[in-house]
Amino acid sequence: MKMTGESSSGNSEITMDDVKLLIKKKDEIEEQIQAYYDVLQDQGVGVEGPLVDVEGYPRADVNVHQIRTARHNISCLQNDHKAIMVEIEEALHKLHAREKAKREQDESEVQEELMELQVSLPPPFARVDAVTEGSPASGAGLRLGDEVIEFGSVNTENFQNLQNIASVVQHSEGKPLRVTVIRVGQKVQMSLTPQRWSGRGLLGCNIVPVQR
Repeated sequence: MKMTGESSSGNSEITMDDVKLLIKKKDEIEEQIQAYYDVLQDQGVGVEGPLVDVEGYPRADVNVHQIRTARHNISCLQNDHKAIMVEIEEALHKLHAREKAKREQDESEVQEELMELQVSLPPPFARVDAVTEGSPASGAGLRLGDEVIEFGSVNTENFQNLQNIASVVQHSEGKPLRVTVIRVGQKVQMSLTPQRWSGRGLLGCNIVPVQR
């Protein structure tokens, strides 16, 4: 039998439906990641909080197995998320190349999507490890797992240690600070005003440095 090759080339062509399916899978992964972050939030621990007491025994006040499972799944899903973003970008590249040759009218839409995915974000210098309900941080929209790329005047380029953030907070009581984070691959901006509240500190959240 003689193979024509037409079916194999047709099957290899990327369509917009293929891209939409990949984006749907990406959205599902993001929802799963957020669900596991919610589990950690409900348990009152962060991604790196200790699971043993001062004597080295598993903590009795939290579900250690559930927390370990959530942390493991978050790590795995974040790798899946990075991989599917690469797939989406490659698919859009192929789609754009073919559609450009076929129809000029579709070029702008594909280019817009491609550019949106290619926006480069600075690497985060800190991560939100806990947020207390009813706090200024919670009210501003800060969430567990947010990766900080800007906190007032502190950014990726000038960050040295957490004292930089503490200093900004102390000198900005009652004044709104622009905070920019990366949340499941997306850039999110918010206004956070350090102020006295019923809990400790001026923010009501715990921020840990990101190892670089």
